[in-house]
Amino acid sequence: MTAFGAAVEELATDVIFPAGDGPFPAVLVRTPYDRTRHRAEARGWARRGFAAVVQDVRGRFASPGEWRPYADEAADGAAAVRWIRRQPWSDGRLVAVGASYAAHCALVLALDAPEDARPDAVLAAVPALGPAETAREASGVERLLSRAGWWAAHGDRPDSDESALDTALAADPGLLTHLPLTGLPERLGRGLPSWAGLWRHRDRGRLIARAAHAAVPLLAVGGHHDHFTEDTVALWHAWGGPSARMLMGPWSHGLTAAPGPGAGPAHRVNLGELYVRWARRALAGELTPGRHGAQGLGGSDLWLPAGTDGEPRTLRPRLLHGAAFTADPDRPVRSDDLTVPTDGPPDRCLLATPPLPRPLDIVGPVSVHLRATAHTPSADWAARLVALTPEGAAERLAVGIVRRDRAGREAAFTVGLGRIARRLTAGARLRLEIAGHHFPAHARNPHTGEDPVTAGRLHASRREIDPDSVVLSLPVLPSRPTPVHPAEEILR
Repeated sequence: MTAFGAAVEELATDVIFPAGDGPFPAVLVRTPYDRTRHRAEARGWARRGFAAVVQDVRGRFASPGEWRPYADEAADGAAAVRWIRRQPWSDGRLVAVGASYAAHCALVLALDAPEDARPDAVLAAVPALGPAETAREASGVERLLSRAGWWAAHGDRPDSDESALDTALAADPGLLTHLPLTGLPERLGRGLPSWAGLWRHRDRGRLIARAAHAAVPLLAVGGHHDHFTEDTVALWHAWGGPSARMLMGPWSHGLTAAPGPGAGPAHRVNLGELYVRWARRALAGELTPGRHGAQGLGGSDLWLPAGTDGEPRTLRPRLLHGAAFTADPDRPVRSDDLTVPTDGPPDRCLLATPPLPRPLDIVGPVSVHLRATAHTPSADWAARLVALTPEGAAERLAVGIVRRDRAGREAAFTVGLGRIARRLTAGARLRLEIAGHHFPAHARNPHTGEDPVTAGRLHASRREIDPDSVVLSLPVLPSRPTPVHPAEEILR
């Protein structure tokens, strides 16, 4: 097994070979996070018979050029694929592999590159589909904390500083409250010319639309606690290739390295081994056509078939307080705090269900329907669903946020809270919070109709909710589910 650095269209590239003379199938990982951090992964692929090719994307770490996130990856990736297929050690077959931004690199190869430079299969984990998908929720509300953290760590620089935002927040805990948000680079003390441009991207859904024309197998991997869960599921649903597989566990963005609430021993999957086995079958054309996969049910040790959703069931939670409240951007409801204030004027509408009479398996998309009024030109409505155990512990289940402009009169609307897969125990209660902010995960709406990213002033927003109108829609499995084995679903 040999490792060496090579120049592929001048971009820094490492190749690790399997034992033997070859030729070999190849795995290509293109990353902005330093190719040297992937050496253990590359050696694992090589031990299993693949030539592992890992490349720093343009302008990052050892690769020259200008770092322009999401701009050059199809062309640079195509050059890498063509170079690999010209090598005597390549048998011509190639799998594009990546997680997060590297998944974007793999996907644009399959969907945007010329046909002669496309991979034979794609493995996309927690995929960051593009700048529009990462910057905003599907509703258009800005994701502040995750984007500030990513740009502070990686934006407009050849290397990375993973602790940049934490360091800045330690020095100034109110860093993200300063206005306008476009001024963040100055407060971080370095140039970030691409920061302001991030928020001008509005082309959400481009890769999903292209996925219908895909011509190769896909394995999509995600977590129910990842902020890209919806994009992972949408990619799997839209994929037009000969086969599409999905593995969705009770994990956050780090997958099995970052298990979320409810993850059990059965959810500790050896992803590396599963990836290799899937890649072999995909290259050999041995996967059955169609969409298959598995999703882990948090709070249990079960895996269910991917795409299994419960039957919609409506619950009408009881009002505890806050039918009228004020969404004050100077004291926003915090995304990082599940405690609820018990004194002072209400800052949210708080509702709860009685204790569950029996265990409940909730699998699928959750939403809340309500009638409400905001007395400002623009208003965000954040809904957070929390499980309260009989012992009093609180666990966030789901969050959704929508923006409604031209407010001022009562209207009925729905807030989608995303997908969950969670078993709740008997005696647990569901707490529903409806607020005007979810900060710092999301930018604060200034309530004036101005862009939250460029606004220089914020106003409080008086709200009223009709508590009798609030209906929580939960996808509940009608009976005990029949479990599946995740590897069998992925590899069939």
